[in-house]
Amino acid sequence: MTRSDDLYSLPPDLPVPADDGACAHLRGMKLPPLELRSTRDRLVDLSALRGPTVVYAYPRTGLPDRDPPPGWDQIPGARGCTPQSCAFRDHHAELAGLGARVFGLSTNHTAYQREAAERLELPFELLSDEDLALTRALGLPTFEIAGLTLLKRFTWIVRDGAIEHVFYPVFPPDRNAEQVIAWLGERAKSTGR
Repeated sequence: MTRSDDLYSLPPDLPVPADDGACAHLRGMKLPPLELRSTRDRLVDLSALRGPTVVYAYPRTGLPDRDPPPGWDQIPGARGCTPQSCAFRDHHAELAGLGARVFGLSTNHTAYQREAAERLELPFELLSDEDLALTRALGLPTFEIAGLTLLKRFTWIVRDGAIEHVFYPVFPPDRNAEQVIAWLGERAKSTGR
């Protein structure tokens, strides 16, 4: 079976997500010391990392042999996980040049994430919050579909264990990496780091 749409591009008529304030409380928060399983079979504690870290949260990457759940494209902000991941892949060298490491984050289990990481040739790890420990600890925004609890799309800049900046809502998702690069570049100019 193949998909009935193009997994790697965004349809022109996607609904634009509104800022519902669901991430307003996150800026400045310290991350809890929680270990998340990565697609490289290691545990990552984001609170222990030093320097700038980009964490882009996404609902669920699509599969090339399966259509998304019914109604997926009508949920504001749901569509675009694969294009967003590909954009972070394509801009990874620029982000590294700004001193930032990158992680993707979802509530998908690690095996599901690993398929996407390998197929898309991502040079960074995807982290799983399958048990919703980080989601609950920080009150992260979610939505439910087809029996799944999925993260709404947002991106953090984390520095030394605290959330320094939040992009939310993120739209269009395939331009998010460029927005992050611009923000990091401006911050480096204004602070010298």
